[in-house]
Amino acid sequence: MSDAPRYKRVLLKVSGEALMGNRDYGLDIGTLRAIAEDVRDVVRLGVQVCLVIGGGNIFRGVAGASSGMDRAQADGMGMLATVMNALAMQNVLEKLGVHTRVQSAVTMASLCEPFIRRRAIRHMEKNRVVIFAAGTGNPFFTTDTAAALRAAEMGCEALLKGTQVDGVYSADPRKNPNAERYETLTYLDMLARDLAVMDAAAISLARENKLPIVVFNIHEPGAFTAVMKGEGKFTTVVDL
Repeated sequence: MSDAPRYKRVLLKVSGEALMGNRDYGLDIGTLRAIAEDVRDVVRLGVQVCLVIGGGNIFRGVAGASSGMDRAQADGMGMLATVMNALAMQNVLEKLGVHTRVQSAVTMASLCEPFIRRRAIRHMEKNRVVIFAAGTGNPFFTTDTAAALRAAEMGCEALLKGTQVDGVYSADPRKNPNAERYETLTYLDMLARDLAVMDAAAISLARENKLPIVVFNIHEPGAFTAVMKGEGKFTTVVDL
């Protein structure tokens, strides 16, 4: 395959759980650094990169609501968890020499910039990695939906979803060894088969904006870089 990247501007969505490594809670610095090194290598290919990171390693709004909390309040706490993860990722990226900005949908001026679309685009044009925190800034929306929204707003050519497995399967391959792995799917396939990779709102938003979704294993060393070169294992979700 050619070393030329498949896309010039992408958004990488990473779940909070992906940052835990083998821990039960919080951040694993080794895992965080490995992901950051992969992001750095993609930036070195000349790709403009932005990120959305979930907060499930610290607090999940849905889980809080299921235990009796007010959903809007619980989602607010989840947004704060994503800011913590974004600041941690920023710290590691900058130690690797990658210029980075965090923009939050919830204003917290002493920690990071507010989300301003045109400013974010300008940062990316200057080869800075932009990390979008606090989801959409609204309760009842997941960080998957925030990722699809930001990718559309930034004019990204693809939304990359880093998961625990190397693509989309008919069932969880860690529980069902007979699960079928898909190379390519349509958005409607994802919705009709209820494949639990991203929520329906995120998939619908990507479909409306003709935004390809590329699903791969974020824990495979160099996987993000490989996918950007069209190598390795991944599933692409598009309209065929």
